[in-house]
Amino acid sequence: MITCLGDSIRPEAGKAVVRILRRLGHSLDFPQAQTCCGQPMFNSGYADLAREQARHTIRTFAGEQTVVCPSGSCAAMVKVEYPHLFDNEPEWHERALDLARRTFEFSDFLVNQLQVLELGARYDGKVAYHYACHLRMLGQTNEVERLVRHVAGATYVPIARQDQCCGFGGSFAIRYPQISGNLVDDKMRCVLSTDADCLVSTDAGCLMNIGGRLHRERHPIEVLHIAELLERR
Repeated sequence: MITCLGDSIRPEAGKAVVRILRRLGHSLDFPQAQTCCGQPMFNSGYADLAREQARHTIRTFAGEQTVVCPSGSCAAMVKVEYPHLFDNEPEWHERALDLARRTFEFSDFLVNQLQVLELGARYDGKVAYHYACHLRMLGQTNEVERLVRHVAGATYVPIARQDQCCGFGGSFAIRYPQISGNLVDDKMRCVLSTDADCLVSTDAGCLMNIGGRLHRERHPIEVLHIAELLERR
């Protein structure tokens, strides 16, 4: 499941996920009919539109295959919110639960499902990590940190307020630009204080927001999806 931002803003992250999983011996299918998961509508209060998108996604990913997603926010929408959307529709509720059980955020799939930490990656430098908000909904904690610590040559550097929102929040950044701007400024300062060479995260939205702010302020810190880091040699 590539996600909207993955498809339009950071396709290299999705490609990295595919290459890594293939290298681990998995075959992959990419349903061409997939579209938005419905999270923007859901977060904006349009439950009926979100249900329409959810039904389409459930149909598109019907079957028994595991679904891997390079985004904590979209994975959380499918795993946590889809079943709630259909509380009053038993048939769709069960179908939503089925997809939820088969869907995993990429780092969760590697660390907790495949039990894989070592991927032969190498990065000579300091790596900071932004913990994306929706990972809380998935019950994830230190999966990305553990993956970074197994990258040869990399030094993991913790950032202050690691789990504080970067200010993106999808439509939140549009509705509350001043709050969003203050949040990303604080996140940028926390990253800069580590003297990191690279910042990683699990979500294209966070990477776009923090990376954009760093770029506008002319700070040459590399911003990578965790899958992209794990492909470095």
